[in-house]
Amino acid sequence: MLRRRRRGIGGEKALKFRAWIRSSSSNSNAMENQTKNTTHDHEKAHYVHYNHNDSCKYSRWTTRESYEFMYARPWEQVSDFYSNLVHGRLSLNSLFGIERHVSTETSIQDSEDVLKACAEMKSANALTVCKAGRWARATFKIVLSYHGGSFDGWQKQPGLNTVQGLVEKSLGRFVDEKKAHQLKEKSLPLEGHAFVAGRTDKGVTALQQVCSFYTWRKDVKCSEIEDAINNAAPEKLKVVSVSEVSRVFHPNFSAKWRRYLYIFPLKVDGNDEFDSRKKPSSFSVTKVNQLLQQLEGKSLSYKMFARDTKASRSSGPPTECFLYHARAAETIFPCAVEAHTELRVMFVELVANRFLRRMVRVLVATAVREAAAGAESDALLKLMDATCRRATAPPAPPDGLCLVDVGYQEFKHKNCLIP
Repeated sequence: MLRRRRRGIGGEKALKFRAWIRSSSSNSNAMENQTKNTTHDHEKAHYVHYNHNDSCKYSRWTTRESYEFMYARPWEQVSDFYSNLVHGRLSLNSLFGIERHVSTETSIQDSEDVLKACAEMKSANALTVCKAGRWARATFKIVLSYHGGSFDGWQKQPGLNTVQGLVEKSLGRFVDEKKAHQLKEKSLPLEGHAFVAGRTDKGVTALQQVCSFYTWRKDVKCSEIEDAINNAAPEKLKVVSVSEVSRVFHPNFSAKWRRYLYIFPLKVDGNDEFDSRKKPSSFSVTKVNQLLQQLEGKSLSYKMFARDTKASRSSGPPTECFLYHARAAETIFPCAVEAHTELRVMFVELVANRFLRRMVRVLVATAVREAAAGAESDALLKLMDATCRRATAPPAPPDGLCLVDVGYQEFKHKNCLIP
């Protein structure tokens, strides 16, 4: 009787154990199915952006096709043109025609900024005569021009030839004694620190890049700073102007707008490796201009047109930019006229309060792709709603990009390069 009861008890435990196994198995299957569904939904959400549901989705270039189309161009001529601009042998007037006095207007704008900064400096000095600390320092505004093909970008990096590295090395002789002693104790090289309006990538040229440097020394002259930087890399790096400004001036945070110019050759360099087949192998500059004009006067999130940005800048206000001016036009390249060959180029002018990393290059490449595919005029606006950056084209070559100038007053459309 006792054995039967023990067996009965054991049987009950076995039944409970089997029931637990069945329930665990069913829960495991349910979780597995749920995981499969989640994975399927994730894959579906990940690849949904490759399916453009418009009438020209079959004529739109792939990433590889867009890359090949953009790079199969005579970029050496564009690089040489920018080099002549930096050296002063040519001006932007030669690109837009002698009727447009672009350089003069830019100089006037820069002079107004300097005068305003000087007025602010005098006002700040009057209010802070008895103050010490950071108010006792002298801040200098330095406007630079450099050829992008000669440097590995602006930002200082170990073992690379960068603009910031050369500039800060040149400013080392103007560092005050306290800062020099701190650098010596840390076994660091004697270098100044330069703040910049916007970092440029490798290959990107700048005509009026703005940076600043401050020191507590009272005997530093603007001409000395200009000579020191000009001797760092002749024919590659040139100082446009140096002026002492207000102590509250910051080249990045004080800037109201930045202006970029992109030159895109319309002629293919050598043999065209781009196999168009059923897809178009050309585009309309007028169509690109229509696409870009839709972005003017709007504050939009350009996270789909940015690359290599930090996670904290992938959403929200950090990705919002306001474009004052976005236009494209076509002209004959001035270098081609001298060589008795006609090279037509498209130049794109973009003016905004700020730009994300590689935003201009991605925006130009995507506009060219959409124009070639025959997309609607609001195609770029629709791409703002995408959640995958592969929905936009890969960045255009850096050789065609140039930072024209940086403004510290309200932007005036009369100073636009492209009306």
